[in-house]
Amino acid sequence: MALLANRFSSALRTTGRSYPALSKLPAAGQRSFSASSRWQLHTKEMNDEILASLKVNQSRLMEDIHYTCQWGMGKKWGARSTETGMSRLALSDADKEARDWFMRTTEALGCNTTVDAMGNIFAVRPGIRSDKPPTFVGSHLDTQPTGGRYDGILGVTAGVELLKVLADNWVETEYPVGVVNWTNEEGARFPLSMVSSGVWAGSIPLETAHNLREIHPGTATMASELARIGYLGKTPASYESMPMGAHFELHIEQGPLLEMANKKVGIVQGVQAYKWFTITVKGRDTHTGTTDLKSRADALLTASKMILHSHRLATTNSALASTGILNLKPGSTNTVPGEVTFSLDIRAPKDSTVQRMAAQIKSDFPKIAAGQDVMNCNENCITGLPCEVSITEDFDSPATTFHPDCIAAVHQAAHSALGSNSHNLIMDMVSGAGHDSVYTSKRCPTSMIFVPCREGISHNPAEFCKDEDCALGAQVLLQSVLRFDRMRDERRVTWKQEPYTL
Repeated sequence: MALLANRFSSALRTTGRSYPALSKLPAAGQRSFSASSRWQLHTKEMNDEILASLKVNQSRLMEDIHYTCQWGMGKKWGARSTETGMSRLALSDADKEARDWFMRTTEALGCNTTVDAMGNIFAVRPGIRSDKPPTFVGSHLDTQPTGGRYDGILGVTAGVELLKVLADNWVETEYPVGVVNWTNEEGARFPLSMVSSGVWAGSIPLETAHNLREIHPGTATMASELARIGYLGKTPASYESMPMGAHFELHIEQGPLLEMANKKVGIVQGVQAYKWFTITVKGRDTHTGTTDLKSRADALLTASKMILHSHRLATTNSALASTGILNLKPGSTNTVPGEVTFSLDIRAPKDSTVQRMAAQIKSDFPKIAAGQDVMNCNENCITGLPCEVSITEDFDSPATTFHPDCIAAVHQAAHSALGSNSHNLIMDMVSGAGHDSVYTSKRCPTSMIFVPCREGISHNPAEFCKDEDCALGAQVLLQSVLRFDRMRDERRVTWKQEPYTL
């Protein structure tokens, strides 16, 4: 900070304003200043050169990532101590430990913390205009059962690093800056992804979310587990009770495009549309040794035809189709399955494509169950007795377009962080996966930042992002928030015309 003060003295000023974070700065940070003179950098007075001089600490960021991964450590995949996966399901004891760390750390940095009725944790660092909603960065600390240590975790720890950089350099923002940890983003334990940001946005009823029952063993609900670990907050889970001025989210790409194109930063324009279905096929249990093929109502064979057909429809429509859950009854080696339930996830960049695929599925699956040859496999197609099928739509997420002002802030930050060759290292992208930013975009300006992950692997213990790429993403996040803080004051008249509360 002393170097910044000497180099950019015109941008520094002495102020008598009360600044809560100052009393909680690390000792090393306090030694950079005299006790009688409280110098502060104010974002409105920073030019681009000063802004670019504020740097994240890569070593500190990675220490936080790996330190927090002691809670819920999963399968080991490499020789190093940090080369393990994660199994930190939402509202588990391990999740509580990570949450407690987040609360302690952000409060020590001068933040006011709030826990809402969904267990979402909002840590807010005051700004000059603390009567206005904060500019938030956020993601999630929960993981898949066999996940990695970057999905979600990078976004939260990068937010904590942002707070540390602001504290180290005594930066004073015009508006408050916050970091949010969203509950059960993965939907792995309680089967509704992004559920808590959905409640915050007013898109999912609180009662529906609180009554979600865990997948296994199936006895606890979200409400009961929130209460058990002490994170059933009293603040309503609502954008009205906890408004946001904006939401920025840093995330690994979870796909291979950045790595294949040798790009370093993905600037996310929006999120593709998707629908989730539960398909139940009912046939007849029967003995495998005494029932010939034509006399079987084989629910599993019928379900397999449906899954194969969904992939053919996806190929035809330039879309995606996936089945991640399949359960069959009675589950005996010598009994033909009489009932099968499977999940179906369909995705595409456009709502119209997903709607067209959904219509085709609802039309074709009953035909397959009845024994019709919708796949045109002719005499090679195995037939038997008809089955019954029911199709339930569980979740619908329309295509999301992020706010141009947030996207512009990320563009500026990425070019600044990457330097002269930035044009060759940046990619505009649409996210294939859903994120909490889908719901925040309904209530405030939002955008996302992607960094590459090795081979595009995610939801896997071997998920990996290079240290320098994690730090680069955190640097772009930091720069985006500070640039947006300046821009927000300039654009507040324009934003009053948008459906956002600022």
